[in-house]
Amino acid sequence: MERRNVNSKPQLLAWLLCDAVHIDPSSGKHTILGVFSNIMAKHFPVVHPRMVWFLTITDVAAGTHRMKISMARELDDPKPLIERVFESQGPLVRINLINEIHNLCFSEPGDYSILIEIDDETLLATNLTVAPSPQ
Repeated sequence: MERRNVNSKPQLLAWLLCDAVHIDPSSGKHTILGVFSNIMAKHFPVVHPRMVWFLTITDVAAGTHRMKISMARELDDPKPLIERVFESQGPLVRINLINEIHNLCFSEPGDYSILIEIDDETLLATNLTVAPSPQ
């Protein structure tokens, strides 16, 4: 069996944008509902009423950690959307983080930069495209 370095950097196994996540109370299984990769709107600004940013991470040292998700229209001025603490039982454990976001406003179409950090270290830098819907 492969041993992981307990001092390794957290690893992102999954990142999904979706409408909701249901956790089965008897099995603990997660059901991901309505996965999407961009947002289409008829007019701007547009407010997305509710979405979930679902992450699965591993290689996180045991203890308390801080996750921060920021978003920006321009790369140089990200605004924090979510800041939360979570616990890790050790680097071999997979951790599912369910982050619900309400009333997220997009002022104009374009690519919005998303930055996900764990303990102030970048885990993921990506973008979310917001576009006008076809007429």
